[in-house]
Amino acid sequence: MMNSMNQNVAELANTGSYHLHEEGGTGLIVLEFSAGRPLTDYREALELAGHIAQQRYGYVMMLSWYDRDRDFESPQHASECHLDSAVPGYVDYGLNHGAGLKMIFEGGRFVFYFSLLENQVLD
Repeated sequence: MMNSMNQNVAELANTGSYHLHEEGGTGLIVLEFSAGRPLTDYREALELAGHIAQQRYGYVMMLSWYDRDRDFESPQHASECHLDSAVPGYVDYGLNHGAGLKMIFEGGRFVFYFSLLENQVLD
């Protein structure tokens, strides 16, 4: 039986709208998602991102993310190395660690980078 958070996330994933495109010939899949209502917080966005990524692409691994509400990123402090760069640290980390999927919620309020593992053998 699903708990209420998982049920809510599944409903949002099924009723929201998607826009898919490839980022500038890089092979990176960009999925922009609109839930039809503002997401409650990072936790809800995280659950939703994981649900959508796994539902659409199978085995995935989150590499990096950004939460604009709290101006917080993972890996933590990644942008400290990019103070003079136009590329935020979480973006650089995701791209340089094999991201195949970038998921964007609410115009960049929450951004997630995933590696697509479907074709890899998992132990």
